[in-house]
Amino acid sequence: MTQNLTRNPVTEPVAAAESAKSPTELSTIAVTTLIGGAFLPILSFFIINVALPSIGSDLGASKAGLQLVVGTYGIANATLVVVGGRLGDAFGRRRLFLIGMAGFTVFSLLCGLAPNISTLLAFRVGQGAVAALMTPQVLATIAAVLTGSSRIRAVGMFGAAGGVGAAVGQILGGVLVSADIAGLGWRTVFFVNIPVCVIVFIAAYRVIPETKASVRLPVDGIGALLLGTTLVMLLLPLTEGRALGWPIWTWVMLLAVVPLAVVLAMHQRWFERSGRAALVPPSVLRLRGMRIGLIIGIAFFSTFGGFMFVFAIATQGEGGMSPLEGGLTYLPLAVSFMAVSVYNAKLQERYGPSIIVRGWAIQAVGYLACAAVVAARWPDVGPLTLAIPMFVIGLGAGLVMMPLFGVVMAQVPQEQAGLGSGILITTQQTCISLGAATVGTLFLILAGSSWGQGGALTAVEVMIAIVSIAAIPVSLGLTRK
Repeated sequence: MTQNLTRNPVTEPVAAAESAKSPTELSTIAVTTLIGGAFLPILSFFIINVALPSIGSDLGASKAGLQLVVGTYGIANATLVVVGGRLGDAFGRRRLFLIGMAGFTVFSLLCGLAPNISTLLAFRVGQGAVAALMTPQVLATIAAVLTGSSRIRAVGMFGAAGGVGAAVGQILGGVLVSADIAGLGWRTVFFVNIPVCVIVFIAAYRVIPETKASVRLPVDGIGALLLGTTLVMLLLPLTEGRALGWPIWTWVMLLAVVPLAVVLAMHQRWFERSGRAALVPPSVLRLRGMRIGLIIGIAFFSTFGGFMFVFAIATQGEGGMSPLEGGLTYLPLAVSFMAVSVYNAKLQERYGPSIIVRGWAIQAVGYLACAAVVAARWPDVGPLTLAIPMFVIGLGAGLVMMPLFGVVMAQVPQEQAGLGSGILITTQQTCISLGAATVGTLFLILAGSSWGQGGALTAVEVMIAIVSIAAIPVSLGLTRK
């Protein structure tokens, strides 16, 4: 027996109850405050890239340890974000948002005070975990409260927060590390979160309405354990494998991913068929828009996360840029992301889901243009020589990323808004980490050969352009009824 979400005995009563009690509007301040909860975790993921050399020299960390500074945060966040979404549905999205923001403030402070690499890694796990409580409440609250063009604009801002957070993270990290404020060096990339977190927490407490499912559905503990274990088994060896020389345990973990994923799928199917609330219901994944959207998300976030990682390595390596110059190179990308966010609602109203197809095409042109500049001028590149390609990449990426969240969330009933946002953000965080690991490994292999970092960066950019073109036929599926 296969359940259909439109007649789900677990969620159907909740839909009527929640829609009757939910608020019907969010103020501009409330939406902006919520977006802060999406912006900060992505910022924290990427701001650390330009600070890694400074952390390594100050704390005596190995390359494997430095990769874990990035990896532990992403892994903890990806493994727990679906659970965070489910908890928000059950106990209140505003409550979980506030708990997550408070925890993010505390762990940002602790990371900045860390006396050694082991302590820093432990605090980064905590930072990623509390971010997983906060982030899914953003899309869930927007989906539960807003409708029509208001929802499109808010979801577009959520998409913009991801792209702009990635770009601003690199820019701000370069500025802070170069400034070395009060001799704090890399520690300022964590301390900078604290005042922002405090402001967002106070605003959230005052202006964000509480929403939740009126029937509290228990969290699927076994499903959460299986999902978390599967993601750890995938991401940890890919993050650490190359730096450690691919020891046997990395291969054992990777081989365990497939059987774990099969067990997870079987458990979720059985759990839903028995009439209980599965962590990742197969019926949600069977929705055509959700299925296509997740495929697009995997392609986009893996390549985008990989590009942001290897571009920073190459430009500040053989490219000879300072952390500040490397950060400023991302400025045109951030500007075009913001430009798309401003007009996102109008673009979606005019073009519908086909705007994603246009985004893939524009993005491909941007990556090919960037590859041409790198191939022709390397290592004589800088913020000005790469400005136009980076602007075009940001424009195309924005047109893919921003509508994607709205298209997928439209497939999920209101009472499962936290679940839907959790699935999306898990895909986002997992694939950004996966992209940094896999694309980063490909880049480092090529860079260690006669290709050098310039040739390796060119190859990665061409590869991403090919993926972008290949994603166009898949994205066309969203335009068909």
